[in-house]
Amino acid sequence: MNKVYLKYILLTLFISSVALSCKVTKPYRQPDLNVNALYRDQANTDITTIANMPWQSLFSDTVLNGLIKEGLAQNLNLKIAVQKIVEAQATLGQTKAALLPSLSGNASVTRSKQSSASLDLPVGTEISTLITTYQLGLSTSWEADVWGKLSSAKRSAYANLLLTDAAKRAVQTQLIADIANNYYNLLALDKELEITTQTLQNRIKDVETMKTLKEAAVVNGAAVVQSEANRYAAEVAIPDIKRSIRETENALAILLGRSPGPINRTKLDIQKPIANLQTGIPSQLLKNRPDVQQAEYSFRSAFENTNVAQAYFYPSFTITASGGYSNLQLKDFFINSIFYNIAAGLTQPIFNQGINKARLKTARAQQQEAMYNYQQTCLTASGEVSNALYSYQSAMEKDGARRNQITALEKSVDYTQQLLRYSSATNYTDVLTSEQSLLAAQLSGVNDKLQQLQAIVNLYRALGGGWK
Repeated sequence: MNKVYLKYILLTLFISSVALSCKVTKPYRQPDLNVNALYRDQANTDITTIANMPWQSLFSDTVLNGLIKEGLAQNLNLKIAVQKIVEAQATLGQTKAALLPSLSGNASVTRSKQSSASLDLPVGTEISTLITTYQLGLSTSWEADVWGKLSSAKRSAYANLLLTDAAKRAVQTQLIADIANNYYNLLALDKELEITTQTLQNRIKDVETMKTLKEAAVVNGAAVVQSEANRYAAEVAIPDIKRSIRETENALAILLGRSPGPINRTKLDIQKPIANLQTGIPSQLLKNRPDVQQAEYSFRSAFENTNVAQAYFYPSFTITASGGYSNLQLKDFFINSIFYNIAAGLTQPIFNQGINKARLKTARAQQQEAMYNYQQTCLTASGEVSNALYSYQSAMEKDGARRNQITALEKSVDYTQQLLRYSSATNYTDVLTSEQSLLAAQLSGVNDKLQQLQAIVNLYRALGGGWK
């Protein structure tokens, strides 16, 4: 009768606990965010976005595509991100196992001796005080997830797994952008070196021309000295450009998982960027940007950790059992040697030095911190989209004017050089000014093309492209 009564008590306690558990943990909800305000100066309703393009389709340069493929296979940061996913998978496995009973096997031999005096035996009683006990058995323990503590811990671990996967994709999108940007920067430096080298050759010829004109009394010695200084100004710029080329090659090699060395590449002039840069709608940022997803999963993990901390204020329900064989004689080990015990209990925290309160306070603060980080990540993403798109637009706006400027300056150099030879209406200072302005405009033209190419890369990454 007592056993039946005990069963009903335990069953009633368990059902009541389950009924109350829904009041302890809260279901997760995605953070609220006004996505319609994320894009600046845009009222786009077309969901087509370049973020859905595979990176192989974004870049027309086959050499660049080969480098990106190599980087995705060899980059060490990406390999580290993959190992973090493995770690998170193992942690999730641990939290899942916590929901199941534990089972342990044990085998032991215990030899003990007691003093005769401690046994308080009658005088003259002969008994062995040396005892050897042989034991073989199993023990198990199970904590019922009454308040959802273990389930919340599992959901937190799962969110961390998704977080590491999103982090890996964020590393991948950034890696593709870094490889492309460094590659284009390398092409731009090559072009700057080509322009500066050609300018140097032209200015060496100018020096010889000035010397000839001085002998003909057309110019004075100042013009000769100025032409030489102009020549050296071009010459001294070349080592710096070569240094930048080497540094960019080394940086790109590291991204590829290589030792620093030369990089195979094409030329800036043959690059053909895509023309239609579609950004889609703001809400797509939440689905396409891995770092935004990462921030949300971080919030989700913190949310579940708050549930775990809340559940610590409520009693834990555990069932333990053990059984096996125990005997004083090894030869009769399995004869009348079975033993077992089963225990069930509730443990309610009453005073634990404020640990539970501190745990809950910490969890809530971390949850709020994760919320702010999510909001900040979304704002940063929208700013990056706006910056990259405007950078592309401004580069395109400069394109026509820059070509006209270079054409006009080329004519200016030709005209002033002709006037210097055949007329006294000008002097070498005019030639010098025209040549310096032409070189600056040509280098600026290279930067304009670089800005255009890198703006496309940055927009692609800002929209969340590169991981699909």
